[in-house]
Amino acid sequence: MNALRHIAVIDIGKTNAKVALVDLTTLSEVALRRTANAPLRQAPYPHHDVEALWAFILDSFDDLNREQRIDAISITTHGATGVLVDAGGELVLPVLDYEYDGPDELAADYDAIRPPFAETGTPRLPLGLNLGAQFFWQQQSFPTEFASTAAMLMYPQYWALRLTGIAANEVTSLGCHTDLWNPWTADFSALVERQDWRGLMAPVRPAGDRLGPILPAIAQRTGLDPQTPVFCGLHDSNASLLPHLISDAPPFSVVSTGTWVVSMAVGGKAVALDPARDTLVNVNALGDPVPSARFMGGREFSLLTEGAAQDWNDNDVAAVLARKTLLLPSTQQGSGPFPHHAAAWRKSEAIPPGQRFAAVSFYLALMTATCLELIGGDGPTTIEGPFARNQLFTRMLAASTGRAVMASEAATGTSIGAALLASDQHTAHGKGQAQQPPADPAWADYARTWRAAAEATG
Repeated sequence: MNALRHIAVIDIGKTNAKVALVDLTTLSEVALRRTANAPLRQAPYPHHDVEALWAFILDSFDDLNREQRIDAISITTHGATGVLVDAGGELVLPVLDYEYDGPDELAADYDAIRPPFAETGTPRLPLGLNLGAQFFWQQQSFPTEFASTAAMLMYPQYWALRLTGIAANEVTSLGCHTDLWNPWTADFSALVERQDWRGLMAPVRPAGDRLGPILPAIAQRTGLDPQTPVFCGLHDSNASLLPHLISDAPPFSVVSTGTWVVSMAVGGKAVALDPARDTLVNVNALGDPVPSARFMGGREFSLLTEGAAQDWNDNDVAAVLARKTLLLPSTQQGSGPFPHHAAAWRKSEAIPPGQRFAAVSFYLALMTATCLELIGGDGPTTIEGPFARNQLFTRMLAASTGRAVMASEAATGTSIGAALLASDQHTAHGKGQAQQPPADPAWADYARTWRAAAEATG
């Protein structure tokens, strides 16, 4: 048995933040605390409310440790987020929200210095989705503050710094469409050299490194053992991927669902990635390049359902399949496989809520199938996160890809993956029964109709 059993995982997503307690003997979440995560719309620009998150994290540690002794801490967060700190570890500037359009003000200047896709596997993305564009904009817009920067950190390692006082970086976040990392050489990109940032980049450490114990003040505040170790941490989609890298034989694909739906292909078909369709090269926790694609599926689901009850029945499904009620991309424009397409409904007049929910679920599955096709996805596909509980999503994904789909049984796949950084186990967490492509040809026919309509719509 691993000496470290109960791992508290800080899991900060774009919409919600969580602290999950993971039992490594069962690879399951035994407790979970959750809070909404909304940026502050305040000067000097929209930014993450790190102090509110910090209070939530410490309160969660205190609360969870009363229920079950916490043996170690691991960290996973969303990408496209970096932090500038001074020599004392304090923020130089607020942590910019990547949905802010400020970096677009200097888009032409940034485009002139960013490395090509062939070097970094990073597509050019709008807003602050390229972290290099954020840092460039901050440097140009706030030169005095930027000049006091002692370390540039990825977001998971910012929280590790607050916990341990140790500054580090890690490749899964550095390699997530940042323009900062060359996945082929496992080193910083030409942009980092060009901007003279290498000396500011905190040392790169493996995701599973023990950075150190928690700071004494944190032990006193939370009741944790002062020797509680903190692991370096990693990007959330790569946390979802890690259990499968450990135990699954390629080829396989993993789809991490949350605010973003991120598809990752391991050992898939050789394809030429198209940066114009939001494909990219991620870097996994082992340091290897992974063809990936994504769209903002969780955000789209929230906008499309508006909190309505997710009730449906077989008659709703049959009606949508027969009528071919279609939702075509894209509800969230600017990213994903159809970044410039305007969303449109077809044959949706007067449909009841159950049919609308079915059509929305099919849309999300078919967008995911498109992403998998663009990255050469092959073999079985495992769904992590909230969409794993949507049967209509998993069935249509199986129908459209012609391959088995497994739904992860974990409530938060990212937390299990992050907890495994503290383990030497070589088995993945539980997966549900495989969903094979439906025998009814109406499912595959619907998928073909959607695909043709989506490709034809500009």
